[in-house]
Amino acid sequence: MKCLSNQKVRLILRQCAQHRSLLRSGKELHGVLTTSGMKKAPRSYLSNSLFQFYAASGDTVTAQKVFDEIPLTEKDNVDWTTLLSSLSRCGYLVDSMKLFVEMRRKRVEIDDVAAVCLFGVCAKLEDLGFGEQGHGFAVKMGLLNNVKVCNALMDMYGKCGFVGEVRRLFETLEEKSVVSWTVVLDAVVKWEGLENGREVFDGMPERNAVAWTVMVAGYVGGGFTGEALELLEEMVFKCGYGLNFVTLCSVLSACARSGNLVIGRWVHVYALKSCNDHVMVGTALVDMYAKCGDIDSSIKVFRSMRKRNVVTWNALFSGLAMHGKGKTVIDMFQEMVREVKRPDNLTFSAVLSACSHSGLVEEGWQCFHRLRSHGLEPKVEHYACMVDLLGRAGRVEEAEMLMRGMTVPPNEVVLGSLLGSCSVHGKLEIAERVKRELVEMSPGNMGYQIVLSNMYAAEGRSDVVDRLRGSMRNRGIRKTPGMSSIHLNGSVHRFIAGDRSHPRTKEIYLKLNEVIERIRSGGYVPHVSPSEVDLEDKEQALSCHSEKLAVCFGLLVTKPRTTLYVFKNLRICQDCHSAMKIISMVYDREIIVRDRNRFHQFKRGSCSCSDYW
Repeated sequence: MKCLSNQKVRLILRQCAQHRSLLRSGKELHGVLTTSGMKKAPRSYLSNSLFQFYAASGDTVTAQKVFDEIPLTEKDNVDWTTLLSSLSRCGYLVDSMKLFVEMRRKRVEIDDVAAVCLFGVCAKLEDLGFGEQGHGFAVKMGLLNNVKVCNALMDMYGKCGFVGEVRRLFETLEEKSVVSWTVVLDAVVKWEGLENGREVFDGMPERNAVAWTVMVAGYVGGGFTGEALELLEEMVFKCGYGLNFVTLCSVLSACARSGNLVIGRWVHVYALKSCNDHVMVGTALVDMYAKCGDIDSSIKVFRSMRKRNVVTWNALFSGLAMHGKGKTVIDMFQEMVREVKRPDNLTFSAVLSACSHSGLVEEGWQCFHRLRSHGLEPKVEHYACMVDLLGRAGRVEEAEMLMRGMTVPPNEVVLGSLLGSCSVHGKLEIAERVKRELVEMSPGNMGYQIVLSNMYAAEGRSDVVDRLRGSMRNRGIRKTPGMSSIHLNGSVHRFIAGDRSHPRTKEIYLKLNEVIERIRSGGYVPHVSPSEVDLEDKEQALSCHSEKLAVCFGLLVTKPRTTLYVFKNLRICQDCHSAMKIISMVYDREIIVRDRNRFHQFKRGSCSCSDYW
């Protein structure tokens, strides 16, 4: 080893970093340098080379450890910036921000690379305050003359919703790159809408694949299937842009959020011809089909994949959980462990969620206790799933006891889940305790007051109800309106409760009257919940819920026996759930409803959730 010069060692480490097959050799060389004492030789800079090796190979934890061992006098701004970039790239965002503060405190020179990294971290965290401080520093140091820094700064403001600032910075740019235009486009589509976004898109002197993807994903998310297909075809067949795995995953993600199966299937066909079984695309397809209501296709794609990783399994388990197939998840868990060896925190969250949606209490407890055997500690999301599982099953006292004994402080999700269970099972005393904690945690969120108000109404305590609702009215607080959407013939049709804005409103309400009459004959009895106590015509209000209007429109314009897919922003109410079961039987239709929490597959008079949701 002594015959190797320091320069030769550094060269070998650089080669090891560039080739994944040599990573093990680089680590072995680290061991030799340590045991031989060469690493500690003054001014050898071998520790710097080792640090660069680990940072380049993605081993951020070891890179940080080696970096900390380097004397301050032997660290240059390249080392600091490399660590900053490595932490950011590997998701250690808060650590990146702390490191930047340390760099400023130790007067390390901040270059354009460090500034780009900082604004990227702020964008991911949507931390406007820190980003604005960075903006001031960049102006002071003259870094905004660099177009890459300015693009990163614009992206930060765009991610935080400050489109005006994005436009202002864009106008000051002397050199507007295609990336600059794309950053503006992304911000405008997200915050100002598709119409303004299309103006930016049409005015771009040059478009890259990212710009096309932003517009396509925007149209998909907005329910404009025809426009999305036109753009996809122009992008691929006229402009010659092949859809790489990043673009495909972005579009599939938009399909999953909006429930657009038409575009999702188009992308699937394209991917089969071009992507050679890319694991990320396959995973995105599994997720898309599950979230669009076609769980059978999701499973089929999963089984056809030649390569799968833990993310793929997590996507499948989450999809199965949403569809109430908890037993299937439990049965497949051991297969997953054999294949990927180490399930992660998200795996256990998905499995526990599946148990919750299927009422598998004992299986859920077994899964929760199995965390540590896989080298994991229970996190707040695991406790949230368990509290939800116990609460749904009516074991509300046990759920509260588990929450009080948590090893981490409960967050709003945990407390909110327990409050929801109290509402379902009439546990007013526990609900009052939980509500007080929620108000302390989130004073501006009055949704909890609405839940408690409904519970008081169910108990017949009208004086308390009037006081609470009066207070909410005075503060301008209103219940979030239910909204349902249905994709038909390449367009998305949206309805809110009592909606009369649709062009075919008259036909829809005539169909609604017909449906109500027919399902009454089939045994339907309106269920008046506490949230309707203030309405004069309770049954009429129930019949006009958004999902009923969406289904009536679907019955009106589709052929008999066509499956209807409806997507709702809130939890489906008990009355609509009962009505959908009977509609599926009377009209011989399969109706799939995705509400805020899960899927309900109504078929021949029953629901896949077995009335457990």
